[in-house]
Amino acid sequence: MSEHENLQPLVQLEQHNLALLFANYLLTLGIEAKVVTEPVNKEITEIKHGHTVYCQQDKIAQARLEFERFIKKPFDQKYQQAAWQHGETVTLKSNDLTLLASFKENFFAHAGIVTLIVFALCWLVFFASNLGWAQSLFNLLKFYPRLSVDAFVAEPWRLLGPAFFHFSWLHIVFNTMWWWQLGGGIEKALGKGTLVNLMLISAIFSNLGQFFVSGANFGGLSGVVYALVGFVWWYGYLAPEKGLSLSKPIIGFLLFWLVLGFVDLLPVNVANTAHLLGLISGCLLAVFSVKIANKHE
Repeated sequence: MSEHENLQPLVQLEQHNLALLFANYLLTLGIEAKVVTEPVNKEITEIKHGHTVYCQQDKIAQARLEFERFIKKPFDQKYQQAAWQHGETVTLKSNDLTLLASFKENFFAHAGIVTLIVFALCWLVFFASNLGWAQSLFNLLKFYPRLSVDAFVAEPWRLLGPAFFHFSWLHIVFNTMWWWQLGGGIEKALGKGTLVNLMLISAIFSNLGQFFVSGANFGGLSGVVYALVGFVWWYGYLAPEKGLSLSKPIIGFLLFWLVLGFVDLLPVNVANTAHLLGLISGCLLAVFSVKIANKHE
């Protein structure tokens, strides 16, 4: 018996990544789906193989309607979020001439201008640091050695500055990856203003807390990233219709990572207070944002 006996072929696509993206989205709708690479009719096309999306027979009509929407805007944020939550990695063939174009479109489609600016600033500072300006940039961006009104008036950027300085490749890749994923989703779903406010409030709150605990020698976007985690987690719980959500395994992993930092089991120095205060600020801002949104409805 065929392994696809309970599934029916829906559509065949040339690009494997698009087929996987759509199949993952169907799964989030409760429609069983999978992608199979199969030969195509050579009389119709010169392509030797295509990627067929199979889906649940009794939901084929719904799946067709969803595909019509999908193919018009395949890199919409909701499809990317589905792929992310489902944990499916996109396998791209070496002969796929659209690889670079697909990645570029995917990257920019998910992230708005605020997301991209912060992403770029973090990487610019990091590359400059690795070219020999690390100490100068750290001295420029680090938090106030002593906190005072005069210090704030003279150098207000130091309230946010530590968020843009990263100490290692692992540090910046981890932080900017999550910033792009979560910040991009928030900006697309709720607008630039929400992400800007979340960035500013969580950076200031987490930086202040870390300063009072350990002094001014810290850096990284981690406090803001944990604020995004808390915001998406609680906003998704309180207002699921907005499409913001994180899967339970991902939330569990990030909370476990937070706990490991506090019990000092990680091989690197971690700004634990910034992480915790960032998470708390994100959760509180989500509750506040949902209440404000409900009052305006």
